[in-house]
Parts: sequence; structure tokens; C-alpha cells
Amino acid sequence: MATPKIVLFYVFTPLADPEAVRAWQRDLGEALGLRGRLIISKDGINGTLGGDLPVLKRWARSFRSYAPFRDVDLKWSEGTGVDAGGRSIDFPKLSVRVRDEIVSFGAPGELRVDENGVVGGGTRLSPEGLHDLVAERGDEVVFFDGRNALEAQIGRFRGAVVPDTDTTRDFVQLLDSGVYDELKGKPVVTYCTGGIRCEVLSGLMASRGFGEVYQLEGGIVRYGEKYGDDGLWDGSLYVFDKRGSVDFSDHAAVIGVCEGCGAATKRTANCPDLSCRTQSVVCEACDTVRCVAHA
Repeated sequence: MATPKIVLFYVFTPLADPEAVRAWQRDLGEALGLRGRLIISKDGINGTLGGDLPVLKRWARSFRSYAPFRDVDLKWSEGTGVDAGGRSIDFPKLSVRVRDEIVSFGAPGELRVDENGVVGGGTRLSPEGLHDLVAERGDEVVFFDGRNALEAQIGRFRGAVVPDTDTTRDFVQLLDSGVYDELKGKPVVTYCTGGIRCEVLSGLMASRGFGEVYQLEGGIVRYGEKYGDDGLWDGSLYVFDKRGSVDFSDHAAVIGVCEGCGAATKRTANCPDLSCRTQSVVCEACDTVRCVAHA
């Protein structure tokens, strides 16, 4: 019986030949029938893959056989299913690309990476360490969402600052504008889905004078595994595949608000106009109406 899984991972490490890593991962993924997205640069690799669990475990053994990737933190979650060939139905295909950045802040010249990871990033906080910090510093602690604003509409840490961002590239402009300078004297905890965006974001903030910057290690995923919906997190976790979102328990709060009728929903959908590339939070009933209207 198939066990559909999705694995999320990243590694910041200098790669002398990103094209060779791309060819290896493309050939390996195709041979195993995996689907998903991998981005590779001179600074490391970032990926999400879906497939049957035994197959993904074979991929993981091969991936970890390469010394710079040996200690990768693999974050596992339930997939929707696999087709008759054992391929994940959560992704349309396998995409493996080389880019300037493995997470696109538009500031490749600012990122410094060595064999131990990002240089100059925020102090790492485990989920338990986060709770300790909040217990010690209370309302002084600022949660800073390192994702796009849409993702935060359906799930976020309680009381978090949510920057008005459509893409990750918007963060640099906002930080440089001074709009968040008032936070420079406070303990700021950056958080994102699996941790990768905050590896970079926390470093960008530190280099701009934010004196006490933290990053939630393992991101929302690891926090949800530890505390579910009985901690400081509210709502659903947005994911970039067919699932749309995932919940950490059977009592997850629904905090999203449908842009059409105002009802509570965790559903997100693409704009029905093919010329429009935006997503919005919209319930199924309102999405059907707007799709008919655009037909």
C-alpha cells in the first residue's frame, strides 16, 4: 500500500559546481519517479519533493551520501496521494533549476555562506527556546513573519508583524525604507515555513542594525510538530503544492477571511483571469461565482 509523503529541505553550503548538482538531482529524481521543485545555487540547495515513502527514503540516502548534504534536516509531511506509477499527485512534474539565489530576496551579494551555513544570521531558537524567550521577555518579543502576506492571512503567530509583501523580494525594500526601524531595540523573532527564508532575512535585518534578531529553527513546521495548535501559533500553514495548506491538529483555528463574503476560510485560490497571477483567500462558494463571472 502506497504511503504518499512530501519532504521539505534546504542546505546552505558552498557548491563549486551547481550545474553538476543539478544534473545529479535531476537524473536521480527522474529515475525514482519523484516530482517537486529543487533550486540550486553556489550557496546551496532548496527543495520540496513528493512520492511514495520508500522511494523518498532511497532518494534521502543518496542525497546524504554527498558530504555537504550529510546533515540535512528533512521535514516530512503527509502527501495527498500517488498515481498508479507511484508519482506524487501534489506536483505536476519534477523541476530542477540553477539560480543566483536558492531563496529569491534579490540580494545575492549580501549573502555569505561557509561550510557551517549562513554567516551573520540571527540567533537560532528551537521551539522550546522560543517559549523560554517569551516567558522571559513577554510582550517585548516581536514575531516577524518572513513569508508573503498571503500566507500569513490563513496562519501566523499570535500578534505577529506581517509585512505587506507580495514576493520575497519586497523585504529588502521595506527594511531599507525604515518602516520597521522602531523594532531595532527589541527582540525580533523571524519565522517562515521551514526556516530557509529566515536564514537570509535575519541576516539582512542584522546587517541593517536590528540588534537582537532570532530565527525559529526548523520554521513553523518544526514548531507545529512540537506544539501543534496548543502554543503560540494560530491557523493553517500555507504550502506551495496542490494541498494548499496543512493543519497541525484537528482543532486548528480558521483565521482566514474570504475576500468575497467575509466568511472564515483557510482556502486560497488563483485569480480566475489567466492574465492575473495573484492568489487570494476565498471560500469555495465565492470562488465559483467569480470564476463564472470571468468565464
